[in-house]
Amino acid sequence: MRIALYQPDIPQNTGTILRLCACLDVEAHIIEPAGFPISDRHFRRAGMDYLDQVRIVRHDSWGHFERWRYDNGHRLVLFTTKGAVPYLDHHYAANDILLFGRESAGVPDAVAATADARVVIPIRPGLRSLNIAMAAAMAMGEALRQTGPSRGQVQGQTVPLRGGE
Repeated sequence: MRIALYQPDIPQNTGTILRLCACLDVEAHIIEPAGFPISDRHFRRAGMDYLDQVRIVRHDSWGHFERWRYDNGHRLVLFTTKGAVPYLDHHYAANDILLFGRESAGVPDAVAATADARVVIPIRPGLRSLNIAMAAAMAMGEALRQTGPSRGQVQGQTVPLRGGE
């Protein structure tokens, strides 16, 4: 299971998602350009001291990410307010990539068209969207529930992911 962020533009959200990935032992992909320098202090503060514990793969363009994904046989699940299937009804696979778009604009139609699935987190009518870090946590929780525990979980007990593996 992986999370990919398409051209993220809020460093605090990206840092929070990377912290989530570190804690759940999930690889994170950042599809550039990002709307902030990776060294941004807000990004580092939100990620705290967890950033050195997460596997981050940076792709310098959508095209490079797509080639990597295709070569490795990963299915792409796009989380979008335009999705037709509620995220709880989608059937996840262990090699899925959960894709989240820019906080300000989502993903372009051409990117959405490449997704193997487009899912939505239903919210109350009249409200625009959830915070992307909240959405990523909800999505990853459901995806891991369906596909089994991460390597860091053993019979409901948390074990160290680094240094003790």
